[in-house]
Amino acid sequence: MRTVPGPTDHVVVVGAGLSGLACALHLLGAGRRVTVVERDAGPGGRAGRVRMGGYEVDTGPTVLTMPHLADEAFAAVGDSLARHVTLTSLHPAYRASFADGTSLDVHTDGDAMEDEVRRFAGPAEANGYRELRRWLERLYRAQMRRFIDTNFDSPFQLLHPDLARLAALGGFGRLDRRIGRFLADPRLRRVFSFQALYAGVAPARALAAYAVIAYMDTVAGVWFPQGGMHALPRGMADAAERAGAAFRWSAEATALERSGGRVRAVRLASGERIPCDAVVLTCELPTAHRLLGRAPKRPVPLRHSPSAVILHAGTDRTWDGLAHHTLSFGGAWERTFDELTRSGRLMSDPSLLITRPTTHDPGLAPPGRHLHYVLAPCPNTDVGPSGAQWRDLGPRYRDSLVAELERRGLDGFADSVEEELLVTPLDWAAQGHAAGGPFSVAHTFAQTGPFRPRNLVRGVENVVLAGCGTTPGVGVPTVLISGKLAAARVTGGSPATGGPGSGGGAGRERRARPRPVPRGTARPVAPTAEGAHEPS
Repeated sequence: MRTVPGPTDHVVVVGAGLSGLACALHLLGAGRRVTVVERDAGPGGRAGRVRMGGYEVDTGPTVLTMPHLADEAFAAVGDSLARHVTLTSLHPAYRASFADGTSLDVHTDGDAMEDEVRRFAGPAEANGYRELRRWLERLYRAQMRRFIDTNFDSPFQLLHPDLARLAALGGFGRLDRRIGRFLADPRLRRVFSFQALYAGVAPARALAAYAVIAYMDTVAGVWFPQGGMHALPRGMADAAERAGAAFRWSAEATALERSGGRVRAVRLASGERIPCDAVVLTCELPTAHRLLGRAPKRPVPLRHSPSAVILHAGTDRTWDGLAHHTLSFGGAWERTFDELTRSGRLMSDPSLLITRPTTHDPGLAPPGRHLHYVLAPCPNTDVGPSGAQWRDLGPRYRDSLVAELERRGLDGFADSVEEELLVTPLDWAAQGHAAGGPFSVAHTFAQTGPFRPRNLVRGVENVVLAGCGTTPGVGVPTVLISGKLAAARVTGGSPATGGPGSGGGAGRERRARPRPVPRGTARPVAPTAEGAHEPS
């Protein structure tokens, strides 16, 4: 594995999102001095927090899977996730509602889900589900160590027995066809393939290997942090500060001072100059490229995932048909993906994610009130309406979403709203997200694994990238891994064998003394899939 040559004693991490915080914790655990600079007033990045009247609103992801990856970052400094964040396992993980009026609770427990599928679609589909679950477990084991939790220096690293195992599992076929080999019911097939949308590829064109996302959602477990998703980055920042990290809040990095092929200092908008031995950029790729002075050349331009419109609504009532997470599917499917990724039109028959965090934490809203998060995928600004067009389009689309929610059984939704916040591609673009979308670079084959933008920067020997735009990709679990992989590039440690600092490498390795976890503090147990333990 290529690593940063020369001294790496002091590392500046630009960005205090999940990837930057994970990177900082792994660097601290390997004995590095770390300074984190963040343009916002606090941690989180995409996983931010805004106050909306008396409501506490998570501005980014609402689904937490694979919490052991976060615990791994805390453990790097002798701390634990459980010391900072209280997790609730969600049962069901989702409720899926369909256009024909039927609904299905998605359980991550195999027996409970098999019973639910039998009730919903009969014994043949229940047997198919059990086979699908076993396939998802094997697919995950074949991919995680070799293709997800790894630093790529060359496509030739793919030439490994695990590649043959992945091929034998059908990982290079099409996702929808592979799911269809197990399940005949089109409603069930949607439950195990809609995740491809967040990878930026329609199920009909996505590699079956991307079903690993469905494994995380439907097998490994879905969790909710008390205090909302923002509790995770807040806890990570606290652990990093306790372990010695210095934070510069409301501090925007505006320039990298270079000499002799290395960055010698990071300059802030305030004029402050922070000398350093290495830099990890976790900001958006366009911002990182601006700081570096150039973007790497690629044979074809990067393709970005679809964007999303999010309506945050504080209401004076809620609806019994909603679970913590509810997938509200429209009748259309193939047409929906064509609209989102090719024609650039808004969904004519939308599929929506509705999250009600007050289901498990009423304190996020005033007494007797409820918080609803409605996510509607939409085309990004490369293929759909421009950011400027969303100035007028946004309010109209908001009204159409509210009308659609009422048609789907949320009677009185419009009149129940007391506080609201609408986020459109215009807002994502204003935050620096390429193509006006929060899901970054799409996971096409040409933008996955060793073909995704690398986390080492050609021509600058001590700059590393982290975040969803680089390896391994989009999603909370993967950005946590990206922070660990970036730290390994600095320290020379092997991320697959205990994390950064577990082996020799570039620079001087100074081990930090782990901070003891107070007695009586529970450590979360990594979720397991029948007989398949998660990596830790």
